[in-house]
Amino acid sequence: MANNRRRDILRRAAELFASQGVSRTSIEDIAAAVGIKREGVYYYFKSRSDILLEIILPQSKSLLMGLQRLMRANMDSTLKLRSAIEIHLDAYNPSYIEMSVALKEQHFGLDDTRMNELRMVWDEYGMLWTGIIREGQARGAFKQEIDAKIVAYGLLGMCNWVSRWYDPDKSTTIRDITDTFAAIATTGVEAAAVAKPEAAQ
Repeated sequence: MANNRRRDILRRAAELFASQGVSRTSIEDIAAAVGIKREGVYYYFKSRSDILLEIILPQSKSLLMGLQRLMRANMDSTLKLRSAIEIHLDAYNPSYIEMSVALKEQHFGLDDTRMNELRMVWDEYGMLWTGIIREGQARGAFKQEIDAKIVAYGLLGMCNWVSRWYDPDKSTTIRDITDTFAAIATTGVEAAAVAKPEAAQ
């Protein structure tokens, strides 16, 4: 029963955080959504930031572990980059709300020392993405003249922005988005050159 109540609080809090923002959501709002008194929320959680971290830290650690496993895999660089995109975007389904909350920047200003743990996870995650690009460059699969970190963070930004517009109830699937983003990352959007017919003599 206690675990069910705790999960219910986290789920309702995630929905509120996603729809109206962390800063505009109070403990009273969360309690009302669950159908309990505010003291009932405090029985399980010390603060709003404590709830926030319980929502996003497990999801963030799961992403990090997935990328750590990928980095140890011996595979083609292009496939590894596609797999990194897939790992990231797969987290939107079925954990769409949690990912939406995790990737909205405004909550990172909360004054809580535990947020440092979250920042460390995301810092390492970003470094691993950069490592994928550098590995591809070392193998000759990716352009040498581009900055690996800028590429990595650009791709991450593209993937993270999905949290702003993705609707799991619409026809576009995570697989569709993954295929499109992987194509952008590996081959770009420029059409292949088509040979022009020779002019008549």
